[in-house]
Amino acid sequence: MSDKKKIMMLGNEAIARGAYEAGVKVSAAYPGTPSTEISENLVQYKDDLYCEWSPNEKVATEVAIGASMAGVRAMCSMKHVGVNVAADPLYTVSYIGVSGGLVMIAADDPGMYSSQNEQDTRMVARAAHVPVLEPSDSQEAKDFVKAAFDISEKYDTPVIVRTTTRLAHSQSLVSLEDRQDIPDKTYERDIAKRVMMPAMAKGRHLVVEDREKRLESDSCEMSVNRVEMRDSKIGVITSGIPYQYVREALPDASVLKLGMVNPLPRKLIEDFSKKVDKLYVIEELEPLIELQVRAWGISCIGKEIFTVQGEYSANMLRKAILNENVDVKSPADVPNRPPILCPGCPHRSVYTVLNKLKLHAAGDIGCYTLGAVAPLSVIDTTVCMGSSISTLHGMEKAKGKDYIKNWVAVIGDSTFMHTGVNSLMNMFYNQGTGTVMILDNSTTGMTGHQDHAATGKTLQGDIVPAINIYDLCKAIGIKNVTEVDAFDIDTLEKVVKESVASDELCVIITKSPCVMLGQKPVTHKCESDPEKCKKCGMCLKPGCPAITRREDGTVAIDDTLCNGCDLCKSMCKFGAIKCTDL
Repeated sequence: MSDKKKIMMLGNEAIARGAYEAGVKVSAAYPGTPSTEISENLVQYKDDLYCEWSPNEKVATEVAIGASMAGVRAMCSMKHVGVNVAADPLYTVSYIGVSGGLVMIAADDPGMYSSQNEQDTRMVARAAHVPVLEPSDSQEAKDFVKAAFDISEKYDTPVIVRTTTRLAHSQSLVSLEDRQDIPDKTYERDIAKRVMMPAMAKGRHLVVEDREKRLESDSCEMSVNRVEMRDSKIGVITSGIPYQYVREALPDASVLKLGMVNPLPRKLIEDFSKKVDKLYVIEELEPLIELQVRAWGISCIGKEIFTVQGEYSANMLRKAILNENVDVKSPADVPNRPPILCPGCPHRSVYTVLNKLKLHAAGDIGCYTLGAVAPLSVIDTTVCMGSSISTLHGMEKAKGKDYIKNWVAVIGDSTFMHTGVNSLMNMFYNQGTGTVMILDNSTTGMTGHQDHAATGKTLQGDIVPAINIYDLCKAIGIKNVTEVDAFDIDTLEKVVKESVASDELCVIITKSPCVMLGQKPVTHKCESDPEKCKKCGMCLKPGCPAITRREDGTVAIDDTLCNGCDLCKSMCKFGAIKCTDL
Protein backbone atom coordinates (compact mmCIF):
# COMPACT_ATOMS: atom_id res chain seq x y z
CA MET A 1 0.00 0.00 0.00
CA SER A 2 1.21 3.50 -0.73
CA ASP A 3 0.15 7.13 -1.30
CA LYS A 4 -0.41 7.50 2.45
CA LYS A 5 -3.81 5.87 2.38
CA LYS A 6 -5.67 6.49 5.67
CA ILE A 7 -7.65 3.79 7.42
CA MET A 8 -9.02 3.17 10.91
CA MET A 9 -6.79 0.88 12.92
CA LEU A 10 -6.67 -0.57 16.40
CA GLY A 11 -3.49 0.31 18.26
CA ASN A 12 -2.31 -3.28 17.93
CA GLU A 13 -3.00 -3.28 14.19
CA ALA A 14 -1.01 -0.06 13.87
CA ILE A 15 1.93 -1.53 15.79
CA ALA A 16 1.98 -4.47 13.38
CA ARG A 17 1.81 -2.09 10.43
CA GLY A 18 4.65 -0.03 11.89
CA ALA A 19 6.83 -3.14 12.18
CA TYR A 20 6.04 -4.05 8.58
CA GLU A 21 6.82 -0.55 7.32
CA ALA A 22 10.02 -0.45 9.40
CA GLY A 23 11.37 -3.43 7.48
CA VAL A 24 11.16 -5.97 10.30
CA LYS A 25 12.19 -9.44 9.16
CA VAL A 26 11.68 -11.50 12.33
CA SER A 27 8.96 -11.25 14.99
CA ALA A 28 8.41 -13.57 17.96
CA ALA A 29 5.75 -13.44 20.67
CA TYR A 30 3.73 -15.35 23.22
CA PRO A 31 0.01 -14.46 23.23
CA GLY A 32 -1.10 -12.32 26.14
CA THR A 33 -3.91 -9.78 26.34
CA PRO A 34 -3.64 -6.91 25.47
CA SER A 35 -0.74 -7.64 23.10
CA THR A 36 -2.02 -10.70 21.24
CA GLU A 37 -3.46 -9.01 18.14
CA ILE A 38 -0.07 -7.54 17.21
CA SER A 39 1.23 -10.88 15.94
CA GLU A 40 -2.17 -11.91 14.61
CA ASN A 41 -2.12 -8.81 12.40
CA LEU A 42 1.57 -9.08 11.55
CA VAL A 43 1.12 -12.53 10.03
CA GLN A 44 -0.72 -10.98 7.05
CA TYR A 45 2.72 -9.74 5.92
CA LYS A 46 4.36 -13.19 6.15
CA ASP A 47 5.57 -12.96 2.54
CA ASP A 48 7.93 -10.20 3.70
CA LEU A 49 8.82 -11.35 7.22
CA TYR A 50 8.86 -14.32 9.57
CA CYS A 51 6.66 -14.38 12.68
CA GLU A 52 6.09 -17.06 15.30
CA TRP A 53 4.38 -17.99 18.52
CA SER A 54 7.21 -18.90 20.87
CA PRO A 55 6.62 -21.13 23.92
CA ASN A 56 7.18 -18.16 26.26
CA GLU A 57 8.32 -14.55 26.32
CA LYS A 58 11.92 -15.35 27.31
CA VAL A 59 12.29 -17.51 24.22
CA ALA A 60 10.56 -14.90 22.05
CA THR A 61 13.01 -12.24 23.24
CA GLU A 62 16.00 -14.50 22.61
CA VAL A 63 14.75 -15.29 19.09
CA ALA A 64 14.52 -11.56 18.37
CA ILE A 65 17.98 -11.01 19.87
CA GLY A 66 19.43 -13.71 17.63
CA ALA A 67 17.83 -12.18 14.55
CA SER A 68 19.19 -8.76 15.51
CA MET A 69 22.67 -10.20 15.99
CA ALA A 70 22.40 -11.73 12.52
CA GLY A 71 21.84 -8.22 11.17
CA VAL A 72 18.10 -7.78 10.56
CA ARG A 73 15.43 -5.73 12.28
CA ALA A 74 13.59 -7.88 14.83
CA MET A 75 10.74 -7.49 17.30
CA CYS A 76 9.22 -9.36 20.22
CA SER A 77 5.78 -8.68 21.72
CA MET A 78 4.23 -9.52 25.07
CA LYS A 79 2.02 -8.28 27.89
CA HIS A 80 3.51 -6.66 30.97
CA VAL A 81 3.82 -9.83 33.07
CA GLY A 82 5.54 -11.42 30.08
CA VAL A 83 8.27 -8.81 30.49
CA ASN A 84 9.05 -10.50 33.81
CA VAL A 85 9.60 -13.80 32.00
CA ALA A 86 11.77 -12.01 29.41
CA ALA A 87 13.71 -9.99 31.99
CA ASP A 88 16.78 -12.22 31.98
CA PRO A 89 17.72 -11.70 28.32
CA LEU A 90 16.36 -8.12 28.35
CA TYR A 91 18.70 -6.89 31.08
CA THR A 92 21.72 -8.41 29.36
CA VAL A 93 20.94 -7.39 25.78
CA SER A 94 20.81 -3.85 27.13
CA TYR A 95 24.56 -4.27 27.69
CA ILE A 96 25.17 -6.07 24.40
CA GLY A 97 23.26 -3.69 22.18
CA VAL A 98 22.11 -4.52 18.66
CA SER A 99 23.17 -5.05 15.09
CA GLY A 100 19.84 -4.90 13.34
CA GLY A 101 17.29 -2.81 15.24
CA LEU A 102 15.68 -4.61 18.20
CA VAL A 103 12.30 -3.55 19.65
CA MET A 104 10.21 -5.07 22.43
CA ILE A 105 6.49 -4.26 22.52
CA ALA A 106 5.27 -4.35 26.13
CA ALA A 107 1.52 -4.03 26.72
CA ASP A 108 0.60 -2.87 30.22
CA ASP A 109 -2.88 -3.37 31.67
CA PRO A 110 -4.01 -0.49 33.93
CA GLY A 111 -7.29 -1.58 35.49
CA MET A 112 -6.28 -5.27 35.29
CA TYR A 113 -8.85 -6.15 32.66
CA SER A 114 -7.06 -9.44 31.99
CA SER A 115 -4.11 -9.56 34.35
CA GLN A 116 -3.07 -10.48 37.88
CA ASN A 117 -1.31 -7.18 38.61
CA GLU A 118 -0.84 -3.59 37.40
CA GLN A 119 2.87 -3.73 36.77
CA ASP A 120 4.43 -0.65 35.15
CA THR A 121 6.92 -1.65 32.45
CA ARG A 122 8.58 1.77 32.60
CA MET A 123 10.02 0.77 35.99
CA VAL A 124 11.52 -2.41 34.52
CA ALA A 125 12.95 -0.49 31.58
CA ARG A 126 14.54 2.04 33.89
CA ALA A 127 16.21 -0.72 35.89
CA ALA A 128 17.38 -2.39 32.67
CA HIS A 129 18.63 0.92 31.19
CA VAL A 130 16.45 0.53 28.12
CA PRO A 131 14.79 3.52 26.41
CA VAL A 132 10.97 3.56 26.25
CA LEU A 133 8.64 5.18 23.74
CA GLU A 134 4.96 5.56 24.61
CA PRO A 135 2.40 6.41 21.89
CA SER A 136 -0.95 8.12 22.50
CA ASP A 137 -3.00 6.93 19.51
CA SER A 138 -2.88 4.48 16.62
CA GLN A 139 -0.99 6.84 14.30
CA GLU A 140 1.70 7.32 16.92
CA ALA A 141 1.70 3.57 17.61
CA LYS A 142 2.74 2.98 14.00
CA ASP A 143 5.13 5.94 13.86
CA PHE A 144 6.77 5.23 17.22
CA VAL A 145 7.53 1.63 16.26
CA LYS A 146 9.37 2.92 13.22
CA ALA A 147 11.12 5.56 15.33
CA ALA A 148 12.08 2.89 17.86
CA PHE A 149 13.98 0.93 15.22
CA ASP A 150 15.83 4.05 14.12
CA ILE A 151 16.74 4.87 17.73
CA SER A 152 17.75 1.26 18.36
CA GLU A 153 20.27 1.28 15.53
CA LYS A 154 21.51 4.83 16.10
CA TYR A 155 22.20 4.32 19.81
CA ASP A 156 23.05 0.59 19.72
CA THR A 157 20.28 -0.35 22.15
CA PRO A 158 17.12 -2.39 22.41
CA VAL A 159 14.05 -0.14 22.67
CA ILE A 160 10.74 -0.81 24.41
CA VAL A 161 7.51 0.55 22.95
CA ARG A 162 5.07 0.62 25.85
CA THR A 163 1.37 0.44 25.16
CA THR A 164 -1.69 -0.11 27.35
CA THR A 165 -5.03 -1.88 27.02
CA ARG A 166 -6.83 1.32 26.06
CA LEU A 167 -4.39 2.10 23.26
CA ALA A 168 -4.16 -1.50 22.07
CA HIS A 169 -7.92 -1.80 21.64
CA SER A 170 -8.89 1.73 20.56
CA GLN A 171 -9.19 2.85 16.95
CA SER A 172 -8.03 6.00 15.18
CA LEU A 173 -6.96 7.03 11.70
CA VAL A 174 -3.57 5.87 10.46
CA SER A 175 -1.69 6.94 7.34
CA LEU A 176 -0.14 3.96 5.59
CA GLU A 177 3.25 4.08 3.91
CA ASP A 178 5.42 1.69 1.94
CA ARG A 179 7.69 -0.86 3.57
CA GLN A 180 11.24 0.37 4.00
CA ASP A 181 13.97 -1.63 2.31
CA ILE A 182 16.49 -1.98 5.14
CA PRO A 183 19.73 -3.70 4.08
CA ASP A 184 20.89 -6.52 6.33
CA LYS A 185 23.86 -5.64 8.51
CA THR A 186 26.98 -7.70 7.92
CA TYR A 187 27.79 -9.95 10.85
CA GLU A 188 31.14 -9.21 12.46
CA ARG A 189 32.49 -11.32 15.29
CA ASP A 190 32.83 -9.20 18.42
CA ILE A 191 33.38 -11.21 21.61
CA ALA A 192 33.79 -8.16 23.82
CA LYS A 193 30.37 -6.90 22.76
CA ARG A 194 28.32 -10.08 22.58
CA VAL A 195 29.75 -12.50 25.17
CA MET A 196 28.69 -11.21 28.57
CA MET A 197 31.28 -12.72 30.85
CA PRO A 198 32.11 -10.48 33.83
CA ALA A 199 35.12 -8.77 32.25
CA MET A 200 33.22 -7.89 29.08
CA ALA A 201 30.07 -6.90 30.98
CA LYS A 202 32.00 -4.41 33.10
CA GLY A 203 33.17 -2.64 29.98
CA ARG A 204 29.73 -2.71 28.38
CA HIS A 205 28.14 -1.22 31.51
CA LEU A 206 30.18 1.91 30.91
CA VAL A 207 28.88 1.98 27.33
CA VAL A 208 25.31 1.81 28.63
CA GLU A 209 25.91 4.73 31.01
CA ASP A 210 27.29 6.86 28.20
CA ARG A 211 24.38 5.86 25.94
CA GLU A 212 21.81 6.95 28.52
CA LYS A 213 23.48 10.34 28.92
CA ARG A 214 23.39 10.88 25.15
CA LEU A 215 19.77 9.78 24.94
CA GLU A 216 18.73 12.10 27.77
CA SER A 217 20.38 15.04 26.03
CA ASP A 218 19.32 14.17 22.50
CA SER A 219 15.72 13.40 23.47
CA CYS A 220 15.17 17.10 24.19
CA GLU A 221 15.28 17.61 20.42
CA MET A 222 13.44 14.45 19.37
CA SER A 223 10.12 14.93 17.61
CA VAL A 224 8.45 12.29 19.81
CA ASN A 225 8.62 14.86 22.64
CA ARG A 226 6.75 18.10 22.06
CA VAL A 227 5.61 21.21 23.91
CA GLU A 228 2.09 22.56 23.32
CA MET A 229 1.99 26.05 24.85
CA ARG A 230 -1.43 27.48 25.63
CA ASP A 231 -2.55 29.17 28.85
CA SER A 232 0.46 29.27 31.19
CA LYS A 233 -1.61 29.06 34.39
CA ILE A 234 -1.66 25.27 34.18
CA GLY A 235 1.12 23.12 32.74
CA VAL A 236 0.90 19.33 32.40
CA ILE A 237 3.61 16.75 31.79
CA THR A 238 2.03 13.59 30.45
CA SER A 239 2.42 10.73 27.97
CA GLY A 240 0.55 7.88 26.34
CA ILE A 241 -3.23 7.56 26.64
CA PRO A 242 -3.44 10.04 29.58
CA TYR A 243 -2.52 12.74 27.04
CA GLN A 244 -5.94 12.21 25.44
CA TYR A 245 -7.67 12.70 28.79
CA VAL A 246 -5.64 15.86 29.46
CA ARG A 247 -6.63 17.39 26.11
CA GLU A 248 -10.30 16.61 26.79
CA ALA A 249 -10.43 17.75 30.41
CA LEU A 250 -7.97 20.68 30.21
CA PRO A 251 -8.19 22.03 26.62
CA ASP A 252 -6.56 25.34 27.56
CA ALA A 253 -3.65 23.90 29.55
CA SER A 254 -0.09 23.92 28.26
CA VAL A 255 1.23 20.40 27.78
CA LEU A 256 4.61 18.76 27.55
CA LYS A 257 3.75 15.54 25.77
CA LEU A 258 6.49 12.98 26.27
CA GLY A 259 6.89 10.29 23.63
CA MET A 260 10.10 9.04 25.22
CA VAL A 261 9.50 8.31 28.89
CA ASN A 262 12.90 6.77 29.64
CA PRO A 263 15.32 8.44 29.81
CA LEU A 264 13.48 11.70 30.46
CA PRO A 265 14.51 14.89 28.61
CA ARG A 266 15.72 16.89 31.62
CA LYS A 267 16.40 20.24 29.95
CA LEU A 268 13.08 20.16 28.10
CA ILE A 269 11.24 19.48 31.36
CA GLU A 270 13.15 22.18 33.23
CA ASP A 271 12.44 24.77 30.52
CA PHE A 272 8.75 23.86 30.37
CA SER A 273 8.32 24.02 34.15
CA LYS A 274 9.62 27.63 34.17
CA LYS A 275 6.94 28.71 31.69
CA VAL A 276 3.88 27.63 33.72
CA ASP A 277 2.44 28.78 37.05
CA LYS A 278 1.33 25.38 38.32
CA LEU A 279 2.76 22.07 37.07
CA TYR A 280 0.97 18.73 37.10
CA VAL A 281 2.42 15.35 36.22
CA ILE A 282 -0.32 13.05 34.95
CA GLU A 283 0.66 9.41 34.40
CA GLU A 284 -1.16 6.14 35.00
CA LEU A 285 0.20 3.62 37.50
CA GLU A 286 3.57 4.42 39.09
CA PRO A 287 4.90 8.00 39.59
CA LEU A 288 7.99 7.39 37.46
CA ILE A 289 8.02 10.79 35.76
CA GLU A 290 6.86 12.62 38.87
CA LEU A 291 9.58 11.24 41.14
CA GLN A 292 12.31 12.11 38.64
CA VAL A 293 10.93 15.65 38.18
CA ARG A 294 10.85 16.13 41.95
CA ALA A 295 14.39 14.74 42.24
CA TRP A 296 15.53 17.52 39.90
CA GLY A 297 14.11 20.06 42.36
CA ILE A 298 11.08 20.94 40.25
CA SER A 299 7.85 21.52 42.17
CA CYS A 300 4.89 19.62 40.77
CA ILE A 301 1.56 18.07 41.72
CA GLY A 302 1.08 14.37 41.08
CA LYS A 303 0.03 11.31 43.00
CA GLU A 304 -1.11 13.32 46.02
CA ILE A 305 -4.28 14.00 44.02
CA PHE A 306 -4.14 11.18 41.43
CA THR A 307 -4.43 7.45 42.12
CA VAL A 308 -1.75 4.85 41.38
CA GLN A 309 -4.51 2.35 40.57
CA GLY A 310 -6.36 1.65 37.36
CA GLU A 311 -7.06 3.74 34.31
CA TYR A 312 -7.57 7.50 34.32
CA SER A 313 -10.37 9.40 32.62
CA ALA A 314 -11.20 12.96 31.63
CA ASN A 315 -13.79 13.17 34.41
CA MET A 316 -11.24 12.04 36.98
CA LEU A 317 -8.93 14.87 35.93
CA ARG A 318 -11.75 17.41 35.99
CA LYS A 319 -12.63 16.40 39.53
CA ALA A 320 -9.03 16.27 40.79
CA ILE A 321 -7.76 19.49 39.17
CA LEU A 322 -10.82 21.66 38.57
CA ASN A 323 -12.91 20.41 41.50
CA GLU A 324 -15.82 19.84 39.16
CA ASN A 325 -18.68 17.75 40.52
CA VAL A 326 -18.61 14.93 37.99
CA ASP A 327 -19.09 11.19 38.26
CA VAL A 328 -15.64 9.66 38.09
CA LYS A 329 -17.19 6.28 37.54
CA SER A 330 -20.76 5.91 36.39
CA PRO A 331 -21.42 2.22 35.84
CA ALA A 332 -23.99 1.38 33.23
CA ASP A 333 -27.32 0.15 34.54
CA VAL A 334 -26.97 -3.37 33.15
CA PRO A 335 -26.94 -6.78 34.82
CA ASN A 336 -23.59 -7.92 36.16
CA ARG A 337 -21.96 -10.47 33.84
CA PRO A 338 -19.03 -12.17 35.58
CA PRO A 339 -16.69 -14.25 33.39
CA ILE A 340 -17.72 -17.89 33.17
CA LEU A 341 -16.62 -21.05 31.40
CA CYS A 342 -18.40 -21.55 28.06
CA PRO A 343 -21.17 -24.13 27.69
CA GLY A 344 -19.47 -27.38 26.78
CA CYS A 345 -16.09 -26.36 28.23
CA PRO A 346 -14.05 -29.44 29.19
CA HIS A 347 -12.64 -27.62 32.23
CA ARG A 348 -16.14 -27.60 33.77
CA SER A 349 -16.24 -31.38 33.64
CA VAL A 350 -12.83 -31.68 35.32
CA TYR A 351 -13.74 -29.24 38.09
CA THR A 352 -17.05 -30.98 38.69
CA VAL A 353 -15.12 -34.14 39.54
CA LEU A 354 -12.60 -32.28 41.72
CA ASN A 355 -15.42 -30.48 43.52
CA LYS A 356 -17.22 -33.77 44.17
CA LEU A 357 -14.04 -35.23 45.65
CA LYS A 358 -13.58 -32.08 47.77
CA LEU A 359 -10.06 -31.52 46.42
CA HIS A 360 -8.11 -28.28 46.47
CA ALA A 361 -6.27 -27.17 43.33
CA ALA A 362 -3.14 -25.10 42.91
CA GLY A 363 -4.11 -23.10 39.83
CA ASP A 364 -2.45 -21.38 36.91
CA ILE A 365 -3.11 -18.69 34.30
CA GLY A 366 -5.79 -19.51 31.72
CA CYS A 367 -9.52 -20.07 31.25
CA TYR A 368 -9.36 -22.73 33.95
CA THR A 369 -8.62 -20.03 36.55
CA LEU A 370 -12.41 -19.53 36.54
CA GLY A 371 -12.57 -22.74 38.56
CA ALA A 372 -11.88 -20.55 41.60
CA VAL A 373 -15.38 -19.06 41.67
CA ALA A 374 -18.77 -20.53 42.58
CA PRO A 375 -20.26 -22.94 41.92
CA LEU A 376 -17.11 -24.91 41.01
CA SER A 377 -14.92 -23.38 43.75
CA VAL A 378 -11.91 -25.64 43.27
CA ILE A 379 -8.93 -23.36 42.56
CA ASP A 380 -7.20 -22.15 45.74
CA THR A 381 -4.06 -20.46 44.36
CA THR A 382 -3.03 -18.59 41.22
CA VAL A 383 0.31 -16.78 41.00
CA CYS A 384 1.71 -16.71 37.48
CA MET A 385 2.29 -18.78 34.35
CA GLY A 386 3.55 -22.24 35.26
CA SER A 387 3.34 -21.71 39.02
CA SER A 388 0.73 -24.36 39.83
CA ILE A 389 3.13 -27.31 39.70
CA SER A 390 5.87 -25.53 41.66
CA THR A 391 3.31 -24.40 44.24
CA LEU A 392 2.14 -27.96 44.81
CA HIS A 393 5.77 -29.10 45.03
CA GLY A 394 6.51 -26.45 47.64
CA MET A 395 3.50 -27.52 49.71
CA GLU A 396 4.65 -31.14 49.64
CA LYS A 397 8.18 -30.22 50.69
CA ALA A 398 6.84 -28.00 53.46
CA LYS A 399 4.24 -30.35 54.95
CA GLY A 400 4.93 -33.83 53.58
CA LYS A 401 3.17 -36.33 51.34
CA ASP A 402 0.05 -36.69 53.46
CA TYR A 403 -0.65 -32.94 53.36
CA ILE A 404 -1.23 -32.97 49.59
CA LYS A 405 -3.48 -36.03 49.49
CA ASN A 406 -6.38 -33.62 48.97
CA TRP A 407 -4.56 -31.34 46.52
CA VAL A 408 -3.83 -31.36 42.79
CA ALA A 409 -2.10 -28.92 40.46
CA VAL A 410 -4.04 -27.87 37.35
CA ILE A 411 -2.43 -26.30 34.29
CA GLY A 412 -3.43 -25.85 30.65
CA ASP A 413 -1.58 -27.27 27.66
CA SER A 414 -0.29 -23.89 26.43
CA THR A 415 0.78 -22.84 29.93
CA PHE A 416 2.44 -26.22 30.44
CA MET A 417 4.52 -25.61 27.31
CA HIS A 418 5.21 -22.02 28.48
CA THR A 419 6.80 -22.69 31.88
CA GLY A 420 4.96 -25.64 33.40
CA VAL A 421 7.32 -28.19 31.89
CA ASN A 422 10.22 -26.67 33.84
CA SER A 423 8.26 -27.01 37.07
CA LEU A 424 7.39 -30.62 36.30
CA MET A 425 11.06 -31.42 35.62
CA ASN A 426 11.93 -29.84 38.97
CA MET A 427 9.25 -31.85 40.74
CA PHE A 428 10.59 -35.09 39.24
CA TYR A 429 14.25 -34.21 39.83
CA ASN A 430 13.67 -33.32 43.48
CA GLN A 431 11.67 -36.47 44.19
CA GLY A 432 8.37 -34.67 44.59
CA THR A 433 5.05 -36.45 44.94
CA GLY A 434 1.58 -35.26 44.07
CA THR A 435 -0.94 -35.13 41.23
CA VAL A 436 -0.48 -32.80 38.28
CA MET A 437 -3.44 -32.37 35.93
CA ILE A 438 -2.72 -30.98 32.46
CA LEU A 439 -6.03 -29.74 31.04
CA ASP A 440 -5.31 -30.18 27.34
CA ASN A 441 -7.92 -28.32 25.28
CA SER A 442 -5.63 -28.04 22.22
CA THR A 443 -5.30 -24.26 22.25
CA THR A 444 -4.32 -21.09 24.10
CA GLY A 445 -7.93 -20.42 25.01
CA MET A 446 -7.88 -17.36 27.26
CA THR A 447 -6.26 -15.05 24.71
CA GLY A 448 -8.37 -16.09 21.74
CA HIS A 449 -7.36 -19.59 20.59
CA GLN A 450 -3.78 -19.24 19.43
CA ASP A 451 -1.71 -22.28 18.51
CA HIS A 452 1.34 -23.50 20.40
CA ALA A 453 4.01 -26.18 20.16
CA ALA A 454 1.60 -29.00 21.06
CA THR A 455 -1.14 -28.14 18.55
CA GLY A 456 0.71 -28.90 15.33
CA LYS A 457 0.19 -25.54 13.64
CA THR A 458 2.36 -22.40 13.57
CA LEU A 459 1.37 -18.73 13.61
CA GLN A 460 2.12 -18.60 9.88
CA GLY A 461 -0.36 -21.43 9.28
CA ASP A 462 2.15 -24.21 8.60
CA ILE A 463 1.17 -27.71 9.69
CA VAL A 464 4.04 -29.17 11.72
CA PRO A 465 4.62 -32.16 14.03
CA ALA A 466 2.92 -31.52 17.36
CA ILE A 467 4.78 -32.13 20.59
CA ASN A 468 3.06 -35.02 22.37
CA ILE A 469 2.53 -33.98 25.99
CA TYR A 470 2.09 -37.61 27.14
CA ASP A 471 5.38 -38.63 25.54
CA LEU A 472 7.10 -35.52 26.92
CA CYS A 473 6.04 -36.39 30.47
CA LYS A 474 7.20 -39.98 29.99
CA ALA A 475 10.52 -38.74 28.57
CA ILE A 476 11.08 -36.72 31.74
CA GLY A 477 10.91 -40.05 33.56
CA ILE A 478 7.45 -39.92 35.12
CA LYS A 479 6.06 -43.46 35.25
CA ASN A 480 2.44 -42.73 36.15
CA VAL A 481 1.04 -40.72 33.23
CA THR A 482 -2.61 -41.17 32.25
CA GLU A 483 -4.68 -39.68 29.44
CA VAL A 484 -8.44 -39.50 29.91
CA ASP A 485 -11.36 -37.86 28.11
CA ALA A 486 -12.33 -34.79 30.13
CA PHE A 487 -16.04 -35.68 29.78
CA ASP A 488 -15.63 -39.30 30.91
CA ILE A 489 -16.31 -38.29 34.49
CA ASP A 490 -16.53 -41.83 35.89
CA THR A 491 -13.09 -42.79 34.58
CA LEU A 492 -11.69 -39.38 35.51
CA GLU A 493 -12.96 -39.70 39.07
CA LYS A 494 -11.38 -43.16 39.38
CA VAL A 495 -8.02 -41.96 38.03
CA VAL A 496 -7.96 -38.88 40.27
CA LYS A 497 -8.78 -40.92 43.38
CA GLU A 498 -5.98 -43.38 42.62
CA SER A 499 -3.48 -40.62 41.87
CA VAL A 500 -4.01 -38.49 44.98
CA ALA A 501 -3.92 -41.62 47.15
CA SER A 502 -0.54 -42.75 45.79
CA ASP A 503 2.88 -41.77 47.07
CA GLU A 504 4.39 -40.99 43.67
CA LEU A 505 4.35 -38.22 41.11
CA CYS A 506 1.31 -38.71 38.88
CA VAL A 507 0.30 -36.79 35.76
CA ILE A 508 -3.27 -36.84 34.46
CA ILE A 509 -3.81 -35.36 30.99
CA THR A 510 -7.47 -34.56 30.38
CA LYS A 511 -7.94 -34.39 26.62
CA SER A 512 -10.87 -32.65 24.97
CA PRO A 513 -10.61 -29.71 22.57
CA CYS A 514 -11.98 -26.30 23.48
CA VAL A 515 -15.61 -26.21 22.32
CA MET A 516 -14.98 -22.89 20.56
CA LEU A 517 -12.48 -24.54 18.18
CA GLY A 518 -15.28 -26.43 16.45
CA GLN A 519 -13.13 -29.57 16.17
CA LYS A 520 -15.99 -31.63 17.57
CA PRO A 521 -19.14 -30.81 15.63
CA VAL A 522 -22.26 -30.38 17.76
CA THR A 523 -24.33 -33.42 16.77
CA HIS A 524 -27.03 -33.13 19.40
CA LYS A 525 -28.48 -30.95 22.12
CA CYS A 526 -29.50 -31.84 25.64
CA GLU A 527 -33.11 -31.49 26.68
CA SER A 528 -34.75 -31.84 30.10
CA ASP A 529 -37.97 -33.72 30.81
CA PRO A 530 -39.90 -31.86 33.53
CA GLU A 531 -42.00 -34.99 34.21
CA LYS A 532 -38.91 -36.98 35.22
CA CYS A 533 -37.00 -34.11 36.88
CA LYS A 534 -36.70 -34.61 40.66
CA LYS A 535 -35.58 -31.00 41.25
CA CYS A 536 -32.42 -32.29 42.97
CA GLY A 537 -30.18 -29.69 41.30
CA MET A 538 -27.34 -32.12 40.52
CA CYS A 539 -27.20 -30.95 36.90
CA LEU A 540 -26.86 -27.34 38.14
CA LYS A 541 -23.70 -28.05 40.16
CA PRO A 542 -21.27 -27.63 37.24
CA GLY A 543 -22.68 -24.13 36.65
CA CYS A 544 -23.36 -24.47 32.92
CA PRO A 545 -24.90 -21.21 31.69
CA ALA A 546 -27.24 -23.16 29.40
CA ILE A 547 -29.13 -24.64 32.37
CA THR A 548 -31.61 -22.71 34.53
CA ARG A 549 -34.44 -23.51 36.95
CA ARG A 550 -38.05 -23.05 36.02
CA GLU A 551 -40.44 -21.47 38.53
CA ASP A 552 -41.62 -24.91 39.62
CA GLY A 553 -38.06 -26.00 40.42
CA THR A 554 -37.49 -28.22 37.42
CA VAL A 555 -34.61 -27.41 35.09
CA ALA A 556 -34.64 -26.02 31.56
CA ILE A 557 -31.85 -26.22 28.99
CA ASP A 558 -31.43 -23.39 26.48
CA ASP A 559 -30.79 -25.12 23.15
CA THR A 560 -29.22 -21.95 21.73
CA LEU A 561 -26.42 -22.26 24.32
CA CYS A 562 -26.12 -26.03 24.68
CA ASN A 563 -23.12 -27.56 22.91
CA GLY A 564 -24.07 -31.17 23.58
CA CYS A 565 -21.21 -32.05 25.93
CA ASP A 566 -23.59 -34.34 27.92
CA LEU A 567 -22.11 -33.36 31.29
CA CYS A 568 -25.54 -32.54 32.66
CA LYS A 569 -26.90 -35.84 31.35
CA SER A 570 -24.14 -37.77 33.12
CA MET A 571 -24.92 -35.89 36.35
CA CYS A 572 -28.63 -36.81 36.28
CA LYS A 573 -29.39 -40.20 37.89
CA PHE A 574 -33.08 -40.13 37.01
CA GLY A 575 -32.96 -40.03 33.22
CA ALA A 576 -34.53 -36.57 33.15
CA ILE A 577 -32.06 -35.29 30.54
CA LYS A 578 -32.03 -36.76 27.05
CA CYS A 579 -30.28 -35.99 23.78
CA THR A 580 -31.94 -34.68 20.65
CA ASP A 581 -30.03 -35.26 17.42
CA LEU A 582 -29.57 -32.31 15.09
